[in-house]
Amino acid sequence: MTGPSEALPRITLGQHSLAAPGGPNQDFHGAMLPTGHLLASKGIALAIADGISSSPVSREAAQTAVGAFLSDYYATSEAWSVRRAGQRVIAATNAWLHAQTMRGDARFDKDRGHVCTFTALVLKGRELHLLHVGDARLSRLHATTLEPLSEDHRVQVSSTESYLARALGAGAQVEIDYRRWEAEPGEIYLLATDGAHAHLMAADVHEALGRHADDFDAVAAALTRRARERGSDDDATVLLLRIDALSPPGQGLPQLSREGLALPPPLVAGMAFEGFTLLRELKVSPRSQVWLATDGERGTPVALKVPGPDLREDAEALDRFVLEEWVARRIDHPHVLKAWQGQRARRHLFVATAYVEGQTLAQWMVDHPRPSLDEVRALLDQ
Repeated sequence: MTGPSEALPRITLGQHSLAAPGGPNQDFHGAMLPTGHLLASKGIALAIADGISSSPVSREAAQTAVGAFLSDYYATSEAWSVRRAGQRVIAATNAWLHAQTMRGDARFDKDRGHVCTFTALVLKGRELHLLHVGDARLSRLHATTLEPLSEDHRVQVSSTESYLARALGAGAQVEIDYRRWEAEPGEIYLLATDGAHAHLMAADVHEALGRHADDFDAVAAALTRRARERGSDDDATVLLLRIDALSPPGQGLPQLSREGLALPPPLVAGMAFEGFTLLRELKVSPRSQVWLATDGERGTPVALKVPGPDLREDAEALDRFVLEEWVARRIDHPHVLKAWQGQRARRHLFVATAYVEGQTLAQWMVDHPRPSLDEVRALLDQ
């Protein structure tokens, strides 16, 4: 399936899961293709989980891991980076799964507990993000190879024996691998559990794409069947993702993450900063500094706000600071200050809004110590 034609990025997605002979399917998978502001602020997410075969509740663990990620990731703060949001959600799910195991008889035998592998891929803007625990595998398709982008968390005991070294629910804490890289239109990615990827090659993917070019679900189903034909006796799940279109560079919503942004240097009048020319200070407090500036591209006046000394070491406050412009861009009202509409790439943390000539309410009250009822009503309406 594809994302909505009016939204960018756009993808084609295929999914299929094939149960092992004679048993319930302990794999679980899913995807979320949002629209509107969630597409811009959170992106498109795919997730896959594989419950351990020794556990009678591993299907529940895998379903919980995928379901929790695809719902809770989109409920996290829009000021958080993909890495921070994803790792927080996965860590919380891990804690819940581990707690279920410790409440029952499986606390004496973790191989029978709520344990599963988990891998998620998020496409946000022009970047891909991988969050990974276990031995499902993300690969990028090339002409002759499937390039592994995730590490299999397995310990090889001998040429024929290995065991899972990392999984959700196995302990109270979990180490989560994270990678980020630039996406390119036309790329194809394969996300698969070990029951599938251990038996597939690039040629198999190209052959299935040749036979089912317009139906990626059929491609995924063909690949799980090929894995079975090659000797797989495990559940086999495949998600296939093709990137059809990406947002143009610099287009979209303002950056909602502090990741990669430096705190501003000391600012002085006449200074050039992020494409603006600073004119004079409008307000200075321990929490923020507000400057009158002109936009170098448009020549229009803007109010430029940067964190003050009290905020520079407060991570939560800085996250809320980033969110101010995001909120302003989503509100269109004559009595609410409008956000700056530029889309330049940023190096520093700041908020830019339209500059409105006038006075503060505090100053107005000084100038009008005994206002009429109509004057007060007019202000209250605003």
